[in-house]
Amino acid sequence: MIQAGVTDIARCIEVMEESLILLADGDYMMAGDRGDSHGAMISFPKEPKHQGMPKDDIDRRFMAMPAYLGGRFRATGVKWYGSNIENRKSEMPRSIHVFVLNDTDTGAPLAIMSGNLLSAYRTASVPNVGTTHLAVDNVETIGIIGPGVMSQKTLKGLLTQREGVKHVKIKGRSKDSTERSAAEIRAAHPQLESVTIVDSEKEAVENVEILITGANASPNGHTEFPQVKGEWLSPGTLVIAPGATHFDDDFLINTRKVVDYMGLYDEWHHEYTTQVAYDQIGIIGSRMLKLQHDGHFPREDLQQIGDIAAGRVEGRKSDDEIIIYSVGGMPVEDVAWAHDLYNYAKENNIGTSLNLWETPAAY
Repeated sequence: MIQAGVTDIARCIEVMEESLILLADGDYMMAGDRGDSHGAMISFPKEPKHQGMPKDDIDRRFMAMPAYLGGRFRATGVKWYGSNIENRKSEMPRSIHVFVLNDTDTGAPLAIMSGNLLSAYRTASVPNVGTTHLAVDNVETIGIIGPGVMSQKTLKGLLTQREGVKHVKIKGRSKDSTERSAAEIRAAHPQLESVTIVDSEKEAVENVEILITGANASPNGHTEFPQVKGEWLSPGTLVIAPGATHFDDDFLINTRKVVDYMGLYDEWHHEYTTQVAYDQIGIIGSRMLKLQHDGHFPREDLQQIGDIAAGRVEGRKSDDEIIIYSVGGMPVEDVAWAHDLYNYAKENNIGTSLNLWETPAAY
C-alpha cells in the first residue's frame, strides 16, 4: 500500500475533492434503503447472556462500509473493520481495517487491501478539501483540540495546502499522550517554529487561522466533549471539525456552515435522530441539522463542500468570515482512494496476485 502511494496526502486531497463533487452530483450509492448510510454495525450488549459474547465497551464494534462511486472511478468496494480500545495495550491499532475492491459489473473481487493507512489518509484528506477552498491564504497558526493520529494526519495534509504555517497549539486530554503528540508533530514537521501545549480549549482556539477538532466522542454525550465558545474565535478562522467538540448554539446558528455531504447527516437523523447521532458519533453537522430542523435557519444555510469545489456555491467570501466545516467520513472516499491505488499497483506490478479459481466450480 505504501509503495502504491497510500501516504501521498497531497494527491489524496485531490482525489477526495473529486469524490465530494460526485457526491454532490448524486453519482454514488452507499448502504441503507436511502443509499446514504455510513454502514452496518455490529455492537454488543452491556451484559451479554451468552458465554463468549463480547461485552460492550468504548469503540467495541465491527462495521462494514460498502459504497459505489461513479465518474471516472465507476468503482465498488467495502471497508470492513473490527475495533477494540483494549488493542492499545498490545500496541495494536484500536481499529483494524481491510478493504475489498470489486468489479462493478461482475461483482468479482479485484483486490483485498490493508485498510488502516487507506482509511487514515482519506480521513485526513477530506478536511483539507475545506482548507483548499475555505481557509484564508495566509495561515500561520493552527490550533488542535484532540491531537491524536487523525489530527496529526490532518495537519500533514493541511501543510501541503498552506505552506506558510509556523505555529501549532495543541490541547489534549492527558499529559502523557499530549506530550507524545507534541513530540511526534515536531519530529514530523521540523519546519514549524513552535509546537506548544496549552492548558485550555480557549487557549487552543484563540488567535488561530485554522482550528482542527479531533477529540473522540464520549459515551456520556456532548456534555463531556471539549467545550468551545464561538466568541473565542478570531475573524477569518476556519474550523475543521471531524471530531467531537461542542460549540454554543448561537455560534452555530449565526456562523457560515459547510458539511462534507448532507445525505450522510440526513441518514444519521433517519437512523438515530439528530441529537442521538450527535451525542453518539460527535460530528457537529448532526447538531447543525437539529438546529435547522428546529427552525433556527433555513436548509440552504447548510452548504456542501462538493458544491463549493465545483464552483456552484461561493467559497470564502472575505478574510473576516468565520466558517465551520463538519466532516463525517463516508465509504465512497475509501472506494475512490482504493481505486486509484489499485490501478497504480497493477500498472507497476506491486502486490501479490491471488488465484480465485481457474474456472468457477459447478454449484
